[in-house]
Amino acid sequence: MTNGNQVVEMALAARGQDGHLARMLRFCTLFVLAAFGQFGVAPLQAKTLSGKAVVVDGDTLKVAGDTVRLLGIDAPERKQSCTMADGAEWRCGGWADGVLRGLVDDRTVICEGDVRDRYGRLVARCRVHGGDLGQGMVQRGAARAYRRYSTDYVADEAMAVAARVGVWQGEWVSPSLYRQRSVAAPVAAPSDCQIKGNISASGRIYHQPGQRDYDRTRITPGKGERWFCTRAEAEIAGWRPARR
Repeated sequence: MTNGNQVVEMALAARGQDGHLARMLRFCTLFVLAAFGQFGVAPLQAKTLSGKAVVVDGDTLKVAGDTVRLLGIDAPERKQSCTMADGAEWRCGGWADGVLRGLVDDRTVICEGDVRDRYGRLVARCRVHGGDLGQGMVQRGAARAYRRYSTDYVADEAMAVAARVGVWQGEWVSPSLYRQRSVAAPVAAPSDCQIKGNISASGRIYHQPGQRDYDRTRITPGKGERWFCTRAEAEIAGWRPARR
């Protein structure tokens, strides 16, 4: 039989466990909120949108009057250019928009998400006839897996890279880096050091004066890019020469 002292001890133990649980729940809540704040998104109740979609760009739609950012992918910006295998330049940003339009094809789109980004867009996974739009874009080389927010499409990206489809057929700059460059002021070259050490999705590449992409290549030291005085210096540091 349980005596009075045992009852008190059991109550105190339960109370202590409840307090520990409460502290753990508070910690987890703070952790989640901090993570959302770091990535510029805000949690909300799960939301489902359904209807015909209007393509804004390669990773953004308007559905049922709301703007949707496709979860887990990052497509080239509309004005962004890439290069083909032969070195020819092409407007991969506009092409990516067209790929998404083809996937949507005036059909009903269903989007489900539970966060909004810093621009107020619903970050969601969208489907057409059961097909995942984000996955379709990555598989076609029209977007890359946006690992900062999701790793769902990393395997699809690996297959696109191996097949050299879409943007992976040549050299291109990741959309996030392109966006940073579009607002960053160019860094002046040190005297007598005119070789540009650029970092792109294709790796570390150096450009010499007179090459085709030299003038439009910007150096962002914060991303590890730098100037070199000689080709030998660049290659010793791990950069390879640009093909054109």
